[in-house]
Amino acid sequence: MRTTVWRKLPMSLTELCLDTTLRCGQSFRWRKVEDTWLCALYGRVLSIRQDASHLYYQAAFADSPSELPTPPSSAPSPETDPLSEDDDTEALVHHYLNLGPNLTELYEQWSKVDANFEKKAPRFAGVRILKQDAWEALVGFICSSNNNIIRISQMMEKLCLHYGPLLGYVGTTPYHDMPSPSVLAEPKVETHLRQLGFGYRAKYLHQTALQICHGHEKGWLDLLRNPESPLIGRKIAAAGEMQSRGREGYRIAHEELLALQGVGPKVADCVCLMGLGWGEAVPVDTHVWQIAQRDYKFGKGKHSGLTKATYDAVGDHFRSLWGKEAGWAHSVLFTADLRVFSERLRTKIEVNKVKREEADSTLDGELLSNDVEENKIEVAEKGIKREMEDVVSGTATAKKITRFKRRKA
Repeated sequence: MRTTVWRKLPMSLTELCLDTTLRCGQSFRWRKVEDTWLCALYGRVLSIRQDASHLYYQAAFADSPSELPTPPSSAPSPETDPLSEDDDTEALVHHYLNLGPNLTELYEQWSKVDANFEKKAPRFAGVRILKQDAWEALVGFICSSNNNIIRISQMMEKLCLHYGPLLGYVGTTPYHDMPSPSVLAEPKVETHLRQLGFGYRAKYLHQTALQICHGHEKGWLDLLRNPESPLIGRKIAAAGEMQSRGREGYRIAHEELLALQGVGPKVADCVCLMGLGWGEAVPVDTHVWQIAQRDYKFGKGKHSGLTKATYDAVGDHFRSLWGKEAGWAHSVLFTADLRVFSERLRTKIEVNKVKREEADSTLDGELLSNDVEENKIEVAEKGIKREMEDVVSGTATAKKITRFKRRKA
C-alpha cells in the first residue's frame, strides 16, 4: 500500500478524545493497535492517534486492485507522500471527526442550562458526534438491536470481510471497506449472514438493502441529510427553523427511515444523529430511559413506562434543554453512564481545574466517589448496551423494565 507520512493537527483532549469518542457506541469498525486507531474509510485505511496537544493522522492507499489478494510481507511499508497535492485525507479527518464546532463552548452552553450535565460532563470532555456514512450507520444500528458493542463490532467485521472491497493490508491484517447496498441485496446473502451468526438481523439487513436498491432512487439516504451537515465537499445550506420536535427535515428523515426493515424509533434516531447530521435526534433506549428517570424526573404519572408517548417526551425535554444539538449533549451523558467508563479518573488538566476553582484538595476525591456510586446501575445483559430493542408497546416495555428492576434490586 502507498502510505502517506504522518501529519498532525493542533487538538486538545478537551476538544477531542479519541479513546472516548470511538468507544462509546457510535461506530463499530475502528480497531485499536497499541496507541493508534485504524479503519477502512472512503477508499483508504485511515490511522489516527493523539497526545495532549495534537491529533496525528496517516492514510494508506491500495497500490492496484491486482495486488490486493496476496498478503504482503510483514515488513512495514516505507512512508511516502505520493498524494501530497491530491490527498484529501485532512479534509476527511475534519469532516468525519466533526472538528468544526468548538466543543468547549458547547459544553459550557449545555452546562449553563442543565446542572446534571454540568456535574457529569467534566470527566468526559472531548466527546464528538461522528459524521459517518449514512449507509454504514444504518447497517451498524440494525446490527445493534438487542446487542452489545463487542458483538456489533464483530458482526460489522464479518460483514466487511465477506462482502466489502479489500483495500489492502496493514502488516498482515486485511482491511475491507463497507459493502454497498447492492452487494447485500444479492440472493443468498440472508442465508449466509445467518450462518455467520447475525440471527434475525440477517433478514433485516438483506431486506433493507433490497428496499434501498429497488425502492428508492440512487443516493436516497443522503437526500435525507441535514443540509447544515452536508457530504464532504458540498456546500452548507439552511436547515429550517427549530421546533420542539425538531426541524421539519429531521422529522421527515425519521419517518422515512421507519419504513425500512429492522428500523424502529431508536435506530432511526441513531441514523439521523450519527449518519445524517440531525443533531436534535435523541435516541432513547432502555439505558437512556433509566437516565431520564433517575436524573430528569421521568417515570411517574403518564410517563411511568417507555411508551411511544414517553419516548417522544424524553426527546422533547432534551431538545428544550439543549436545542438543535440535543442528541450530542445526550450522548455525552450516555457515555458518562457506560460501565466501561464508570471509574474513569479525570485527566491531570481536569484535576488541576477543580483544585484551582475549589482550592480544596479533598473535593476531587469526593466527587469521584459520588460518580462511581451513580454509575453502579447495570443493564440486564453483560457488555455495554448501545442499542436495545425498540419498544413502543406497553406490554414489551413492562416486561423489560420489570427484569431490570429485579436485577437492580
